Amino acid sequence: MVENQTLSRKVFITFNYVFLGAATLLSLFPIIHVLALSFSSNAAAQAGWVTVYPVDFTLGSYKYILGKSEFFKAFAVSVERVVLGTVISLFLTSTSAYALSQSDENFRARKYYAWFFIVTMVFIPSIIPLFITVKAIGLYNTIWALVLPMSVIGFNIILMLNFFRGIPYALSESAFMDGANHFQILRRIYLPISKPSLATVGLFIMVMNWNEWFHGLVFVSDPSRYPLQTYLRGVIKAATATNLDLNSAEVMKEISMKTLTSAQIFIAIVPILLVYPLLQKYFVTGMTLGSVKE
Repeated sequence: MVENQTLSRKVFITFNYVFLGAATLLSLFPIIHVLALSFSSNAAAQAGWVTVYPVDFTLGSYKYILGKSEFFKAFAVSVERVVLGTVISLFLTSTSAYALSQSDENFRARKYYAWFFIVTMVFIPSIIPLFITVKAIGLYNTIWALVLPMSVIGFNIILMLNFFRGIPYALSESAFMDGANHFQILRRIYLPISKPSLATVGLFIMVMNWNEWFHGLVFVSDPSRYPLQTYLRGVIKAATATNLDLNSAEVMKEISMKTLTSAQIFIAIVPILLVYPLLQKYFVTGMTLGSVKE
């Protein structure tokens, strides 16, 4: 590190720290505000006194949510959706990317299939033919209607494809000479050294499946099978005290629709906040590896 920095360099570094710190605080403010609202009383929330810390601290909103079975049913559906969706999507994405990463000599139709996935990124199909397809094959009102339509994403395939193409071909060539087939090469060579790419794509898939609410509204008619985001959307849209049985004066003193909604939103984002730090060390590497070719 250079000890004798010029004045302009010091000003530049100071400005960077101040700017990035302000941007970080600005991005964290909505989360902190929602958290403060969820721990505040009805009167404080309605009066607009809550900013970044709770006013008249209470656990009433969280106690009310813990007593609602519908919330936990929707939470369980979302967890099942994320687990199934991540496993299936990673399998399909990695196998597709491996095939597309082969040379033209080994896979002559590679370019045509690659363009097929690129076209799906540009021209997104409408919901009507997708709904007809889901209902025709018997997936309507099942967990598979939430998982399978989003299991193959062109962007994820292209991202992993670029990573696979950076792996030396000599590795797979030597494995072929030892009698390995394509599935063995993918499982024993490509996937073990592709953890950054897998973690990046896996995080994209988890966030997408966890946050998506529209398919639950279209492909599921039974409210007990709604994923969490669809359930929360219905709660927020029908935000009245009558719908949530807030008729008791004692209950109304502690909680309101605003505090309940804030508590539900914060609970919904906690799983992603917990998963991201575990994958962060792979995330930046996965985003950059394969993006530059020598």
